[in-house]
Amino acid sequence: MNRRQFCYLSLGSGLALSGISLAQSTNFIKNSTVYIIHGYGATPQDHWFPWLNKKLQMQKVNVVSIPLPNSKQPDFTAWQQTLSQYIGMPDERCVFVAHSLGTISLLHYLSTLHPQKVGGIILVAGFGARIPSLSQIDNFNIDAYVDRTMIDMATIRAMTQQIYCIISKNDPIVAPQASHVLATQLNAHIVEISNGGHFLATDGFTELPEVWSAVEQCLM
Repeated sequence: MNRRQFCYLSLGSGLALSGISLAQSTNFIKNSTVYIIHGYGATPQDHWFPWLNKKLQMQKVNVVSIPLPNSKQPDFTAWQQTLSQYIGMPDERCVFVAHSLGTISLLHYLSTLHPQKVGGIILVAGFGARIPSLSQIDNFNIDAYVDRTMIDMATIRAMTQQIYCIISKNDPIVAPQASHVLATQLNAHIVEISNGGHFLATDGFTELPEVWSAVEQCLM
């Protein structure tokens, strides 16, 4: 295991073992907001997003699940405008959880705004460039979407040391290698899951504890 990798069991283990909630912790960053950003073909009501939203609400953490428009035919400009509408200029109290196409959309948004600090970035099935095996889905041209993104990896790295990439070893949509390349570029902590698929509800993921553990780390 290299310095970017870590064991899921260590994530948030102090809170879990002690029974202390985020809100009760003296180290908890007050007034933080977690933004959940879905991907292609999804809504905030799909997959593990509602579960994460509910857990955050139960811990009295502000949470915003961003409804990106027309997700089966995403319009790059419309998605960026929606991110701007819901996020504005982020700061160290903002933590981002993004999935799939939402990851590269978020990274472009943050690269464009250049905030000095954010609280953390959690990328699930993430990628930061064209994926040769994924030029399109149905009638949606992914390459054309990706070509409009401009990601400044150095700028992203400078925003936070709390960057996590959650990667499935058998992802049939975003090639695991693409996620690993992104993780290396961002000097991210890596969580690998053997049979995660694309972390969809159809893959059995209506909950994703690894994300929750990473969120805990970002909020401490």
